[in-house]
Amino acid sequence: MASASTAVRMLPDGGADDEERWLAEGIAGVQQNAFYMHRALDSNNLKDALKYSAQMLSELRTSRLSPHKYYELYMRAFDEMKKLEMFFREETRRGSCSVVDMYELVQHAGNVLPRLYLLCTVGSVYIKSKEAPAKDVLKDLVEMCRGIQHPLRGLFLRSYLSQISRDKLPDIGSEYEGDAETINDAVEFVLQNFIEMNKLWVRMQHLGPAREKEKRGKERNELRDLVGKNLHVLSQIEGVDLDMYKETVLPRILEQVVNCKDDLAQFYLMDCIIQVFPDEYHLQTLETLLNAFPQLQPSVDIKTVLSQLMDRLSNYAASSPEVLPEFLQVEAFAKFSNAIGKVIEAQPDMPVVGAVTLYVSLLTFTLRVHPDRLDYVDQVLGACVKKLSGKAKLEDSRATKQIVALLSAPLEKYSNIVTALELSNYPRVMDYLDNATTKVMAVVIIQSIMKNTTCISTSDKIEALFDLIKGLIKDMDGAQDDELDEEDFKEEQNSVARLIHMLHNDEPEEMLKILCTVQKHILQGGPKRLTFTVPSLVFSALKLVRRLQSQDGDVTGEDVPATPKKIFQILHQTIDALSCVPSPELALRLYLHCAEAANDCDLEPVAYEFFTQAFILYEEEIADSKAQITAIHLIIGTLQRMNIFGVENRDTLTHKTTGYSAKLLKKPDQCRAVYACSHLFWADDQDGIMDGERVLLCLKRALRIANAAQQMASATRGSSGSVLVLL
Repeated sequence: MASASTAVRMLPDGGADDEERWLAEGIAGVQQNAFYMHRALDSNNLKDALKYSAQMLSELRTSRLSPHKYYELYMRAFDEMKKLEMFFREETRRGSCSVVDMYELVQHAGNVLPRLYLLCTVGSVYIKSKEAPAKDVLKDLVEMCRGIQHPLRGLFLRSYLSQISRDKLPDIGSEYEGDAETINDAVEFVLQNFIEMNKLWVRMQHLGPAREKEKRGKERNELRDLVGKNLHVLSQIEGVDLDMYKETVLPRILEQVVNCKDDLAQFYLMDCIIQVFPDEYHLQTLETLLNAFPQLQPSVDIKTVLSQLMDRLSNYAASSPEVLPEFLQVEAFAKFSNAIGKVIEAQPDMPVVGAVTLYVSLLTFTLRVHPDRLDYVDQVLGACVKKLSGKAKLEDSRATKQIVALLSAPLEKYSNIVTALELSNYPRVMDYLDNATTKVMAVVIIQSIMKNTTCISTSDKIEALFDLIKGLIKDMDGAQDDELDEEDFKEEQNSVARLIHMLHNDEPEEMLKILCTVQKHILQGGPKRLTFTVPSLVFSALKLVRRLQSQDGDVTGEDVPATPKKIFQILHQTIDALSCVPSPELALRLYLHCAEAANDCDLEPVAYEFFTQAFILYEEEIADSKAQITAIHLIIGTLQRMNIFGVENRDTLTHKTTGYSAKLLKKPDQCRAVYACSHLFWADDQDGIMDGERVLLCLKRALRIANAAQQMASATRGSSGSVLVLL
C-alpha cells in the first residue's frame, strides 16, 4: 500500500521483454476494471463505480515500468477518468449525491494513490459546481498530493491535477474569480504544484542502479514537459501582470531553479522561462533573470540559454522599434555584457567555443538593438580578445566557426567594410584564427566589398584592410605549400585582383598613396601571387595616368605631388618584380602597355625605357618559340602605334625588332614577322614615318625567306609537301 511514508523503491532489473509483459498486464488490469466501472456507471451504481475505478487506478502504483511505459499506462487510465468525471458531474446535477458528500466519499479509498486521483477528479466537479471557492478546493488538493512522494507516481499525479484544474483557476475574468486576492491564490496554486513536481522530477535521477544513470537522464528528459507545462499555465493567467511577475512569480521560479542544483532541470526550466513569458517582462526583469545564471551548475549549457534570451530580445527590438528607448532605459547591453563576464568567470573550465558563442549572441543583440553604437560593438570584440588572450591560434573547429560568425556579423549589418575597419579590436580577434580560416575570413571580407560595391578611398583604410586580408596576399608563418589546392589558390588571388580595382580616390595625390600602399603589400606575396595581383595594380595605375593626362595644365613638373612620371617609376619597380618570378611573357605585355601610356603622355625617355626592358626580357627570358612569335608581334604592334620617338630612338627600336623577327625558329614565322615589320616604316597618320625604301627592303627580305621556305619544303615534300606562305 502506498502512503506518505512510502520509501522510494528501485526499478527492478528486467529486460525489454519483461517490461512489455508488465505493461501488458497493467493495461489489461486497467481495461478489465474499466469494463466493470462502465457497467456500474451505466446502472448509476456510484459505490461500484468508485470501487472499480479505485482498482483501475491501483495499476498506477507499479514501480516496474520505465517512465515511457508508465506514461502509456497512465494515458489509458486518464482516458477512463474523463468518463468518470462526466458521471460525477451528472450525479451532482441530478441530485443523487451532493458534491460535498462525494468529495468525502472518495477519501475512503483504501490506497492513497487511487484516493488522490479520485479526489482530484471530484475536486474538478466540486470547483465547477461553485459550491465552494475554487481557491479552497485547489489548496486542499495540492496539499493532499504530498501524500505521494514516489518520484514517478507523484509526478504523474500532479500532472493530472494540473490538467484537470487549468481551466478552473480563479483568474481575472474567469467564472471562478472570487475576491481581489484570488489571483494570488491561483498563482500560488500553480507555483506550489510546479515546485513539488520539479522536486519529484529531480529525485527521479536517484531511481535504480548507478550504472543506469545515463539511461535515467534520457528518461527524465522525456518527462520534462510535464513540469514545464506549469510555467506555461502561469504565463496564461491574465492576472499575472508585470508587477506580479517581477515581485512574486519570477523570484519564486528562480529560487526553485537555483536550489534544485540539477543541471538538466536548470537548463530546461531557464529555457522555459525565456520561451513562455512575454518579451516585455524579460526586458523589465533583466537584471533579476541574469543574476541567476552565474548561480547555475557548472555543467549547465548556459551559453545556449543566454543566447536564446539575447536572440529573443533582439527580435523583439527589431519587430517593435518603439520599445528601443526601454532597452536604453534598462541598460540592456551593459547588463548582458556584465552577466556574460560573470558566467565566464564562474565557469573557468568553460570551453572557448562556449565563451565565443556567448559573444556572438551579444554582438548580434548589439547590432540589432544598438546599430549606431560602434563603441558597443568594439567592446564586445575586445571582451572576446580578453577571453582568448594567452592562448595560441584556435584549433577547435567549432570555436573557429564561431569566431568567423563573430567577425562576419558587422560586415553583414553595415554592408561596408569601412565601418568594420574603424573597430580597433576587429583585427585582434582575427589574429587568433588559424591560417586556413584567416584566408576564409579574408575571402568573406572581399566578397562583402564586391557585393556592396564598397569604394575604399584612403591609404590608411587600405593599410588596415590589407592587414585583415594578409592571409591571401602573403605566406603566413607555418603555412604549408603542399596544403594549398591550386583551384582554391587561383580563386583567392583573383578575388584580391578584383579588390584592387575597387580602390579609388578622385584626388590624384591620395590615389598615388593608395597605389604605393597596394604595391608595398602585394610585392610581399611571393612569385606565385604576383602574376595575379601585379596586372591589377598596373592597370589601376595606368587609369590614374590617363586621368592626369586628361587634366589641364602641366602634370609633369616635379612640384606636382602625383605625376605620370612618378607613377611610371612605381610601375617599373612593380613589373620588374614580376619579371623575376619568372613570368616574362606577362611582364613583357605590361611593359608594352606602360610604353604606350608613356607615349600618350609625351614621355619619350620613359617609353624608350619600357621598350628596352621588353627587349631584355625577350632576349634573356623568352625561349619558347611560340612565346617568341606572340611576343614579337606584340612588340611590332605597340611600336607601330608609337609617335613620340625621335629618329635615332625609333631606328634603334625598329632595327632591333626586325632583327628579332628574322631570327625566329621557323621560316614561315620569320617571313610573317619581317613582313609585319614593314609597317613600322610607313604610317599614314604619323608625319615623317614614310620610308618607302625601308618598306621595300622588308618586303624583299620577307620574300627571300618565303622562297627559302619553299625550297626547303620541296626538298622534303615526301614528308610535308609544298608550303605556301601567304602574306
